[in-house]
Amino acid sequence: MGDIYILMLVALTVLAIIDLVVGVSNDAVNFLNSAIGSKAVSIKAILIIASIGVALGAITSSGMMEVARKGIFNPSEFYFNEIMFIFMAVMITDILLLDVFNSLGMPTSTTVSIVFELLGAAVAMALIKISNNDAETLVNVGKYINSEKALLIISGILLSVFIAFTVGAIVQFLSRLLYSFQFDKRQSYVNALFGGFAITAITYFIFVKGLKGTPFYDDVKHLIEGRTYQIIIYGFIFWTILSQLLISIFKVNILKFIVIIGTFSLAMAFAGNDLVNFIGVPIAAWNSYQEWDASGIAANEFSMGVLAKKVPSNPTLLFLAGMIMVITLWFSKKAKSVIETGINLSRQGDGHEKFQANVVSRTVVRGAILFSQGINKIFPQKTLDWVDSKFQKPVIELPKDKSYELPAFDMVRASVNLFVAGILISIGTSLKLPLSTTYVTFMVAMGTSLADRAWGRESAVYRVAGVFNVIGGWFLTALSAFTVAAVFAYIIYLGEIVSVSILLIIVLFLIGRSSIRHTRKAKEKKAKRYMERAELITINEVINESTDHISEVVRRVNKLFTNVVNDLSTHDLNKLSKTEKHVKKLNKEVNELKEDVFYFIKSLDDTSVKASRFYLLVLGYLQDITQSIEYISTTSYKHVNNQHKHLKKPQINDLKAINEELKVLFNQIEKDFSENTFHNLAQIIDAKQDIFNHVSESIDKQISRIRTDETSPKNSTLYFGILLETKDLISALMSLLQLYQEFHIMEERNK
Repeated sequence: MGDIYILMLVALTVLAIIDLVVGVSNDAVNFLNSAIGSKAVSIKAILIIASIGVALGAITSSGMMEVARKGIFNPSEFYFNEIMFIFMAVMITDILLLDVFNSLGMPTSTTVSIVFELLGAAVAMALIKISNNDAETLVNVGKYINSEKALLIISGILLSVFIAFTVGAIVQFLSRLLYSFQFDKRQSYVNALFGGFAITAITYFIFVKGLKGTPFYDDVKHLIEGRTYQIIIYGFIFWTILSQLLISIFKVNILKFIVIIGTFSLAMAFAGNDLVNFIGVPIAAWNSYQEWDASGIAANEFSMGVLAKKVPSNPTLLFLAGMIMVITLWFSKKAKSVIETGINLSRQGDGHEKFQANVVSRTVVRGAILFSQGINKIFPQKTLDWVDSKFQKPVIELPKDKSYELPAFDMVRASVNLFVAGILISIGTSLKLPLSTTYVTFMVAMGTSLADRAWGRESAVYRVAGVFNVIGGWFLTALSAFTVAAVFAYIIYLGEIVSVSILLIIVLFLIGRSSIRHTRKAKEKKAKRYMERAELITINEVINESTDHISEVVRRVNKLFTNVVNDLSTHDLNKLSKTEKHVKKLNKEVNELKEDVFYFIKSLDDTSVKASRFYLLVLGYLQDITQSIEYISTTSYKHVNNQHKHLKKPQINDLKAINEELKVLFNQIEKDFSENTFHNLAQIIDAKQDIFNHVSESIDKQISRIRTDETSPKNSTLYFGILLETKDLISALMSLLQLYQEFHIMEERNK
């Protein structure tokens, strides 16, 4: 029987390693965003600093390990076999949940996931025990669950969202009033005082408060306890003087210094606070096995009250976990997509928005505008003008090919993000509360963004929508973690090792598939040839780049049209559904190009008006083409989905004949544009009339059929719609070709 639990321990070890990888991939956003977004130092330097912080934080994180052992449930109420079922369910759920969010590029909370997974699995096992005991009812659930501690943890996590946002906004507003956006013009003593305050806060809460609960605290507690005010005052004096020396003698940018220390300290706080989320459960399982194995009692009779005792940490395990975290930090590709989400929502300038506006975000923005108008009526105009002057951003002149080097936000905001988040997380760690580092750091960043007026009228509804999407994902995390862990605990209880084996196979399959899909998406993104607007200066360069867009669009429209015709002929709903998704994806990509046209035009020099007009026309025609294929695909899908009659054989034959002609046309256009040869454009344009005539003949045939034997109005509506939209598609494509033909003729004359 013991062999089963040894296998479970092996599985838990493997799951812990996987969990470390997927967990760090999601949580790297917490301590890298500010340094990467402000571009204070190089990416390599940031990773080195963060790696050292993570390694040290992992080694000193033992004080938090008790949460997995007794923080959520009462271990004395469960037997060894039940505890192992709970732990297996928790780890399997955690990996699946975090990997889903990583793949979506959404930051979520590893703390919330582990807390609710433990709660869900423990509740499920408690209900199983109650159902097997005639003397107990649902009222007795409370004796199995450490409800007081669980509520304290959950309330602490939720409260941290409000506190982090509010404190971040207030500190950033005050910091901006102090610095404005002219950091270089501040007196050196102002910078030194700011540095002294920020670094004192970071070092006190990280190195003093953060030491509590670690094996090293007993050696230094006589120097710390009862001397809080002295440490803060002396620390402030020391760091202020040091900051002044660094500024005056070594010409150090103190904000950069704060970002470096803040990144290190936040990485350390992250590892100290969150390592329990990844290895706390497997370590607790190992401790449980050791106690049970030494007892000689049956697994279903050995009470796990021993878990309530304090167990010394294993420095070797903590070190190995830290190394896995560091390696993941350097090589995880999914971490980059999660980091990108956080930076985009907090960046100072405008740009492409990842999230779409919704009713909630519009309502919030309207309310904020009304509130701002009310504030303007309360305060004197001179006060408002003085505040506004502090938020005037300097105009930074950069060569057009270097504009991408601008940071997402400045180092003042990065510094505030780091030391405020570090303070809040360290307070939670010192109180043994597993605060969500994701919630704290993300909400601090959003609060500082709001206070810094990064959310302007052009971007506010999208940024607010993004924040609500992320927060909504957090609630979904809690609900999913609780539910899935409870279900898995019940399944494992029923099938024991068989269920565990099946669930592990499912986990490995899903993780593997997710990695393959993410790699494929990354390659697709890299392969996409978006316009580098900073480099497109002349009409020739615009022509060369836009031909690639046209070639790609024509290739995909050719394939999509063929798919629709073939799937309609077989009435295949699944294939039509897939085609519709591809069509919408194409339409979205073209729309994104149109949305970014403002930035494209700004990137051109003053003599490139012709290039701007040309590009606008190209995008307009591409949008017409994609809208036509979207209409054809959507109406076809709806027709089949609504279970309407099949198109008749003559109708299908006509559509297939038209499709064959379009294939020849599309293939020739794709070839010419991919090779940048426009000599055949006149012939292609002339050939359009033959297809127009074929479409017109098909329309006439359908009219005749309606007068004789056609009995389905839905079929006629679909058929006419496809034919007319095909005609519009060809017209838009020919207009695009004529535009290029005119340019080609003009170029030939100028030679």
